[in-house]
Amino acid sequence: MLRRILRARGIIPVILILAAVAYWWLHPRAPKTIANGYVGEREVTLWNTLAQVRQPVAELHYGDRVEITRQEGVATQVRTGTGVIGWLLDARQLMDSALWDKSAALLTQARTMPVQARGRTKTVSNLRVEPGRNGQRIFQLPRGTPVVVLGRRIADAPQANEQNSTDEKASGGAEQPKKEDWLFVMRGDNPVSETSLPVSEASSAKTESSSSAGPVSGGPGTAQSASPDAISNATPIAGWVLARFIEPDLPGPVRDYASSADLRVVAWFELNRVDDGSGGQAPQYLVAGTRGGEGQTCDFTMLRVYTWGKARKRYETAYVESDLCGSLPIQVSQSPSGPEFHFAEADQGSSDRKYVMRQTVVRRVSNKPAAVSSTHR
Repeated sequence: MLRRILRARGIIPVILILAAVAYWWLHPRAPKTIANGYVGEREVTLWNTLAQVRQPVAELHYGDRVEITRQEGVATQVRTGTGVIGWLLDARQLMDSALWDKSAALLTQARTMPVQARGRTKTVSNLRVEPGRNGQRIFQLPRGTPVVVLGRRIADAPQANEQNSTDEKASGGAEQPKKEDWLFVMRGDNPVSETSLPVSEASSAKTESSSSAGPVSGGPGTAQSASPDAISNATPIAGWVLARFIEPDLPGPVRDYASSADLRVVAWFELNRVDDGSGGQAPQYLVAGTRGGEGQTCDFTMLRVYTWGKARKRYETAYVESDLCGSLPIQVSQSPSGPEFHFAEADQGSSDRKYVMRQTVVRRVSNKPAAVSSTHR
């Protein structure tokens, strides 16, 4: 009897060890978090394994926060906020915390800036955290994405090839690197604040989509309608994109007059609306633009104001000014007597230039009450 008890006691530890192994096999320890990250794509799939035969376990979207638990080459294992663990096949689909914070700061800045223009992406376009090809990518905009333009900067363009650079050095050339234009843009909900709207539209801004009202409008008695992928329905995000990738959404009168004047439009605004003579309202526009290619120091070099001629039922050029070196943003506001706008002049130590419009007459006014000049026709 004693011998049987001893034998039984010898089996018990073995059973306990086997039970412990089985428990740990069935309930593995949660992987340790090595870093935090944020999804940087519109939508990504989380997979159960890196094997050729694998199953999706979750769908993640832009801005989702995850914990990084393991890295295998370009693949990353992550844990979602709901505890799902899976693999992302490309680590570039994630932003680290530092880049995410920079992206958030850009969005905060963008929401305080006045809209200068509207447009859409011509092709798939990378949003970067700063202007230039070396800036970190924070998002990729699909073709046809509507955006608002808030600012402009120039950055060095990539050289064609290293051989050209070597040849220039050998020949003693000191050619400056080419520059290219970058635009600070925002895609997202309500990019236009009420303070940036003309007075005639501010009262309706609370009930209308921001894509159908604002400083940029469609034409006499019309407004741009919101499409399914309109700005007001998209996740807000801001960043820098190559200017040549943005197609301006110019109102008809601005497009026609700019084309005839060989003007490359940089910014445009609806100053106010007047009776069109047919029972409707006609917008009157301020346009800033330039001529020539990319990489210019000035954001714009010309101003035009287009007003509606009630008698002739057409737009007329009410104000022309050239040989400027203006800097964005242009600020448009309303006073009891009419629209006003101002901007900084880059080649004059960022001194401010202010203009007022009274009916169809535009005058530049100085900070000094005695100094008044005008150029109009």
